[in-house]
Amino acid sequence: MMKITRWALACVGSATLLSGCTEHSTSTTGGYSPGPVATSTIAPDAATQLAARYRDSGGMSDVYGIQQSSGPGGVPLVTVWTRSPDRDEVPFDELKASIMGFMQREKGLSLKQGYLMDVFGPDGRLQHRLDARP
Repeated sequence: MMKITRWALACVGSATLLSGCTEHSTSTTGGYSPGPVATSTIAPDAATQLAARYRDSGGMSDVYGIQQSSGPGGVPLVTVWTRSPDRDEVPFDELKASIMGFMQREKGLSLKQGYLMDVFGPDGRLQHRLDARP
């Protein structure tokens, strides 16, 4: 009975930790319902592989995850994981230009509809959220 109780507590504790990594915002920006404001500090395998290709092609060394998915209305949503704690606009402008150029060249990403970008810092918190739709 004691082992079951400890196991149950471990499951509840794990679920609590995981739920903290997927906190969602309830506000909206231009029809874009923002995603999580925090995420795991570990990027998915495919995202780390794409980021390695990005770095190998001359991309920023702090980027360790890049994931492309479909946002509202099929607009590209690019999620980035970075080790850089910098939240300033100038480094972000350089980051977004570098990543979007890479995504267009290497992945054939069309920006005809614009794009959405979320950048998560080393602690898993949202650093930047960009809605670059026309």
